[in-house]
Amino acid sequence: MTKSHEKTKLSVVSTDGRPANADSRSEVCQKCFGSGMEIIAGKGARQCECQKQLSPNNPFGKVRVPRRYSDCHFNSYEPTNPSQTQAVRFAMKFTQEFPAVDQGLLLTGPVGVGKTHLAVSILKGLTERGGFSCLFYEFGSLLKEIQDSYNAFTHTSELGVLSPVLNVDVLVLDELGASKPTDWVKDTMAHIINTRYNDRKHTIFTTNYLDERQANEETLEDRIGIRQRSRLFEMCKTIDIKGADYRKTKYARPIN
Repeated sequence: MTKSHEKTKLSVVSTDGRPANADSRSEVCQKCFGSGMEIIAGKGARQCECQKQLSPNNPFGKVRVPRRYSDCHFNSYEPTNPSQTQAVRFAMKFTQEFPAVDQGLLLTGPVGVGKTHLAVSILKGLTERGGFSCLFYEFGSLLKEIQDSYNAFTHTSELGVLSPVLNVDVLVLDELGASKPTDWVKDTMAHIINTRYNDRKHTIFTTNYLDERQANEETLEDRIGIRQRSRLFEMCKTIDIKGADYRKTKYARPIN
């Protein structure tokens, strides 16, 4: 999760990883409202940041981060407790020291504590450093794209969707465990995790599911299986982030 943003579906992409049609994105930019031009009071109009993100000359455009997270960066994350401060520190350390790091990160915690915010910040930091391939996927959206590739009328293939996911230097897989764990979902997840594990690729996972059972709630192991959870212990350093739901605190307003 991000501290300031909600989830958004990804658009269908072309084989080079860019959106096949920018209008197909499910979210309208709140700065330009889809016009591509942002009005600056007293100054006129300028190209909106959302268009710069989609520009082929902008390397971050190929990372596929949904527009809703375009403002996420380390300097906009505001920790409110020690666990969040620690999470920022580990995320920045990974960004600064990559590729000389042994593990990726598994960011766990309830909704609204900034997991996705930090994951996107890592991708932005690495892209700004340059020289590394990075990719963002919300797990449910990735599954949907793979399923769509089975349709004979689409212009994508399962290999075309999975190849960058398996081979990119740093992958963010957001909302791990959120999709209903059917056999197909488990097999697909296992293929991604096992391939990146065997190839020693670095992966950043976010999930709302914890290792310790809370009341009657499912654990991460319940959602992804004991074998994949074991792999993640070796692949990633687990960072448990605590706190209240940032969106609820910021946006919930009583009706008078």
